[in-house]
Amino acid sequence: MPELPEVETVKRTLNALITGKQIQNVTVRLPRIIQRPDDIQAFAGMLAGHTVVQVERRGKFLRFVLDGLVMVSHLRMEGRYGLYQGEEPLDKHTHVIFHFTDGTELRYTDVRQFGTMHLFQPGEDLLLPPLKKLGEEPLAPSFTPERFKEIVSGKSTKIKPLLLNQEYVVGIGNIYVDEALHRARIHPETGAKSLTGSQLDQLHHAIVATLTEAVNAGGSSVKSYVNGQGESGSYQHQLLIYGRKDQPCASCGTLIEKSVVGGRGTHYCPNCQPQKGI
Repeated sequence: MPELPEVETVKRTLNALITGKQIQNVTVRLPRIIQRPDDIQAFAGMLAGHTVVQVERRGKFLRFVLDGLVMVSHLRMEGRYGLYQGEEPLDKHTHVIFHFTDGTELRYTDVRQFGTMHLFQPGEDLLLPPLKKLGEEPLAPSFTPERFKEIVSGKSTKIKPLLLNQEYVVGIGNIYVDEALHRARIHPETGAKSLTGSQLDQLHHAIVATLTEAVNAGGSSVKSYVNGQGESGSYQHQLLIYGRKDQPCASCGTLIEKSVVGGRGTHYCPNCQPQKGI
């Protein structure tokens, strides 16, 4: 599933590709992608005639801000957006097509068919699901070390599941949680409430630094991720821990281990991230 750096990269490329384009009509080939409204004809009719003002991101969601509407889109496992000329052949996994008045098309493809789209009036989207309960943006100015300590303080859960909980901090995801915890030298099963102030400062710094570097690298193409222009990210070449089971830790040479924490595959170095405070 694309995480914050990948969705941020898609957002940036889409802004370069479709800002200012006017929607002529919309073709929906897989109705279940459309979650709101539940009538695909209503969905297409509402969008016709509107212009893309900008594309924003909230957590792992894309917000297509139009002149009078907001479309919230989640890519889930393998959703992709791409801009095409109208005469180009369709991929068989193309499920929604936004036809622009200039003859180009924004096409949404999704092999796994798990993606979603919701349509709202401006401002309404932030007050209703799926965005309503989202937590802090880790790259926003409001995500200070003090705010991070407030989020973690007193929580009885293990630190990795807490960081994956989108109601606390959004967008980090499995790859970057493992990377940040490794940088901060914290075992993923450490109890959140047992972390010291110094450890939380280190973890806050690690989260921000990891995500910033990943965004600058265009995200990680660990599986099938590409941005809105069909380009792969490169941060997978900089990953220190994720996907490196049985390889030597870059810091100490100890073999990296993999376990399951909170139902997610988890990579860590048993030497750099000693198990304590569980």
